[in-house]
Amino acid sequence: MSNNNLITEKNNFVELEFIGRVKDGEVFDTNINEEAKKIGLEIENKPFIVCIGQKMVIEGLDNALEDKEVNKKYSIELQPEEAFGERNPSLIKLMPIKLFKEKNMNVYPGLTLSFDNMIAKVISVSGGRVLVDFNNPVAGKVVIYEFTIKRKIEEVNEKINAIIDYFLRNKFEFEIKNDEKKAVIMCEKMFESVIQMLNNQFKDILGLEMVVSEKKEETEEKKAENKSENIKN
Repeated sequence: MSNNNLITEKNNFVELEFIGRVKDGEVFDTNINEEAKKIGLEIENKPFIVCIGQKMVIEGLDNALEDKEVNKKYSIELQPEEAFGERNPSLIKLMPIKLFKEKNMNVYPGLTLSFDNMIAKVISVSGGRVLVDFNNPVAGKVVIYEFTIKRKIEEVNEKINAIIDYFLRNKFEFEIKNDEKKAVIMCEKMFESVIQMLNNQFKDILGLEMVVSEKKEETEEKKAENKSENIKN
């Protein structure tokens, strides 16, 4: 194996292990099981695969993944502007407590919750008002990332699976048609616009066009027919 195969570059797909910690502080994120357990973080037990330079991790870490050796441990220090940004005062909002009571939520200072797909932290509760901070908990802080690139991904099937898993949080069957330079993904029509956006992003990288072949729901008659066939077999 040539040394070039052990050095990363932009648009490589790589399997990444990392630990993110606040400088002089605690770990706030990791995809390593043993470390996740220490901070009470539940993670999926599967490889974390990203494409370098495609904003699948924060900017500073993304940039740092280039020109690195496989299976070598690195550590980088990132300022807020290349990590989670500066704190934004406009993201601290005063909200009526009834919004939380309607959802049967007992709110108290320090409570972390998911609100409108954003992570928020309750700062204070006073009378009928709740002061909530929608800033990322690590916003405005210098962070340290320790990371290791475990391997470079070469198989196109694994690359496509990684794209689907990362962006769609799903698992779809697909077929590679090399003669047409296409990857035909079997999924519901509702995903077509997203697949098209991903195709625009990754077509040149994969050397394939990602297209959707609509996955049809089985009719009750067909389900019964298949069940009957399975019993016979």
